[in-house]
Amino acid sequence: MVGDKARGEMNAFQRNESKETLFTFISAGDDPPRGDFPLQKKSPKLCGSNYPLSIAFIVVNEFCERFSYYGMRAVLTLYFLSFFHWDENLSTAVYHAFSALCYFTPVIGAIMADSWLGKYKTIIYLSIVYVVGHLIKSVGAIPTLGNQAVHVVLSMVGLFLIALGTGGIKPCVSAFGGDQFEEEHTSERSKFFSIFYLSINAGSLISTFVTPVLRGDVKCFGEDCYALAFGVPAALMVLALVVFIAGSGLYRKTPPQGNVLLEVCKCIGFAIKNRLKNRSREIPKRDHWLDWASEKYSKQLIGEVKMVTRVLFLFIPLPMFWALFDQQGSRWTLQATKMNADFGIYVLQPDQMQFLNPLLILVFIPIFDLGLYPLINMCKLNFTPIRKMATGMILAGLAFGLAAVIEVKINETDMPRLVPKESLIRVLNLAKNPVQVTIQDKDLFQQPVESFQNPAEYSKLILNGEQQSLHFTLQHQGLTLAFNYTVKEKSVYSLIVFEAEGSLSSHLITDLEAKPENGLAAVRFINGLSQDVNLTIDSNRFIAVQKNYSASEYSLLERDIYNNGKCITETGEFPLELGLLDFGASYTIVITNISGGAVEMWKSEDIKANNVHMAWQLPQYLLISAGEVMFSITGLAFSYSQSPASMKSVLQAGWLLTVAVGNTFVLIVAEAAPMAQWAEFVLFTVLLFAVCIIFSIMGYFYVSVDPEDLEEKEEKRETSSRGNMIGLVTQKTKL
Repeated sequence: MVGDKARGEMNAFQRNESKETLFTFISAGDDPPRGDFPLQKKSPKLCGSNYPLSIAFIVVNEFCERFSYYGMRAVLTLYFLSFFHWDENLSTAVYHAFSALCYFTPVIGAIMADSWLGKYKTIIYLSIVYVVGHLIKSVGAIPTLGNQAVHVVLSMVGLFLIALGTGGIKPCVSAFGGDQFEEEHTSERSKFFSIFYLSINAGSLISTFVTPVLRGDVKCFGEDCYALAFGVPAALMVLALVVFIAGSGLYRKTPPQGNVLLEVCKCIGFAIKNRLKNRSREIPKRDHWLDWASEKYSKQLIGEVKMVTRVLFLFIPLPMFWALFDQQGSRWTLQATKMNADFGIYVLQPDQMQFLNPLLILVFIPIFDLGLYPLINMCKLNFTPIRKMATGMILAGLAFGLAAVIEVKINETDMPRLVPKESLIRVLNLAKNPVQVTIQDKDLFQQPVESFQNPAEYSKLILNGEQQSLHFTLQHQGLTLAFNYTVKEKSVYSLIVFEAEGSLSSHLITDLEAKPENGLAAVRFINGLSQDVNLTIDSNRFIAVQKNYSASEYSLLERDIYNNGKCITETGEFPLELGLLDFGASYTIVITNISGGAVEMWKSEDIKANNVHMAWQLPQYLLISAGEVMFSITGLAFSYSQSPASMKSVLQAGWLLTVAVGNTFVLIVAEAAPMAQWAEFVLFTVLLFAVCIIFSIMGYFYVSVDPEDLEEKEEKRETSSRGNMIGLVTQKTKL
C-alpha cells in the first residue's frame, strides 16, 4: 500500500510544478501510522465524490500562502536597493541569505510535525509566526516610522520570521492534505496533488505580476509604496490562516509518528563514531562504512541508508543549478531595471518579469510530458533521467550566457567607471557663438564648441591627486577669459559657458556619476532668464531655480511624457512641456527665453536612455524555465525511484539543502568577489558547465536500482542466513 501511495504521489509530482514540490513529502506522512491510534473520523465529501470537503480549505490556504510568499519576495531586491539604498551586491547577498534560510527551515518544520506537535498544530503555530513576520515587515516599510536603522531591524526580524514560517509549514501542508484521504482513494489523492500544485503556481503567477504593480504604480508617502506591496501579501497570509482554522472540524489529524530523518542522521553519526573508535588493524574490515552501525541499528535500516547515500552522493553537484536559477529575483531583476520596459500598450515593472517563470512552467510541463519526451522515445533515444538533468543544467547555463550578452549591450549606455585620479567633463555652450575651451596641460576640446551643441560624450580628465585646481581658458569672438576651478577625482562635471551683462562667464556644476536607479529618469533645470522661476513638473513636484544660469538639483521621475507642467515667473504663468523623460536617462533643460506666451528651452540628454528592450530577457527566461522542468522534476522523481518508500523524507531534506547551499554560494560570490555583472554571469555559466560535466561523469558510473528488488534480496539473504544458523546448531547437537 505504501508503494502504491508513493507511486500515485510521484505521478502527481511529475505532472506538476517543479521546484515547489520539493516541500511536499519531507514529512513522514508517507508512512502508515504505527501503533494504536484512535480511529480517524471520515470527513464529509465534496458533492458526493470521494474527495474530502477538508481539502478545499487546504487548497485555498496554499494559494493564499504562496501568493503571500512570492508576492513579498518579488519586490524584495528592489526594496533593499531603493528603500534602504544598499548597493546591488549587498541587496543580492541579503536576498539570497533569506532564500537560503527558507530552504533550511523546512527540516525544522518536519521534525516538529513528526516528532512533537503533529502536522495540524505545526501548521497553525508556524502560520502565526508567518503572519507576525509579514506584519513586522510591512510596518518596517513605512517611511515615516523611525530612521533607517529601525527600518532595517524591523525588516530583518520580519524576514527571519517569514523564513521560519514559510519553510516550517511547507513540508506539512501537502502531506496533511494527503492524510485527508482514506487509503483506498489513491487516485483521488493523486488528483488532489495536481490541484494542490496548480494552486501553488496560480498563487505564484498572480502575485509576481500584481505586487510589483502595487509597488510601482501606487504612490504613498511620495514614493514607491512598499508598505502596500508587503501589506497585501500579509493580508493574504492572514486569510490563509483564517481559512485553514475554519476547516478545523473537518480534518483527519494524524498523531506524530517519529521522524525518519533523525534516525538516519543518528545511524550515520554512530557509524562514523564507531569506525573511528575501531581503527586498529586487528579489527576485521567491513564491506561498507555504514556496516559499523550494525551494533546498534537493524540491517534493514542500514541497508536503506546505503541506498539513500548513493543518491545523496549524486546531489553534491546540484547546488550550482539553484545558484543560477534563484538569481531571477535578484540579478535578473536588477538587470531589468536597466532596460526599456515600454511594451506599447503596457509598461512593465522590472520585478514583474519574474512572473514569466511560473507561467512558462505551466506551459512547458504538458508540452514536455505529452510532446517532447514521447517524441524522443519514438526516435529511440535513451534520454535517461541523468541526461535530462544534465540537459537542464546546460539550458540554465545558456540562459546565463544570454544574460551576459545582454548585460554587455546594456553597459554601452552606462557612464564609464572611474578610477582614482580620474574625472569626466563636458562643455555646454549656452552663448550665441562658438567658444574654444582650453584646460591647462590637458589635450581636450580641440575644436570650438558650437552654440547649444549637444555634447557627444564626456571627456576624461587625468588629475595629479584626489583633487586638482585647473586653469580654464575661454576664447570667444577674439576675447580670452580665464577661470580656475577645483576638480575632484571620480566626479563628473559640466562646464556651463554663457553670456551675462555683455561678457562671457561660466559655472562648473556636478553631474550624475551613474544612471538613475530602477529605470527612473533624472532631470535638472538651468535658468537662463534674468528672473527667478518656479517650475511645476507634475502635481507634486515643485522646483525653484534662481536667475542668471543657476542650476537646480536633479529630480528623479517615473518614465513618462511630461507636457502639463508650469513655469511661474514675475511676469506670469506659462505652460511647460518637457516631452518624454525616458528610462534611465539624465537630462539638463535650459530655459532660454519666454516668447509668445510660451517657454523656450533647450533639452540635453546627459546620460543616454536605456536602449535594450526588456523583451530581450524572454529567451533567457525560456531557457531557464525549460531547464527547471528537465532538471527539478526529473531529478526529484529519479531520486525517489532510487530510494525505499520509508526514506523519501531524507531525500527531500537532501534536495532542500542543495537549494539552500546554492543560494548561499550566490551571496558569497556577491559579497566576497564583486566583479562586473557580465563577468559574474560568465563565471556562473562556466561553473555550471563544469559542474554539468562532473555530474554527467558521476551519472555515467551510477547504476540504477529498484529499491523493492533490493529489499527482497535483503530479506532472502537474511532468511538464508537464519537457515544456515539453524543448520549449524543442529549439526553441533549431533556431535
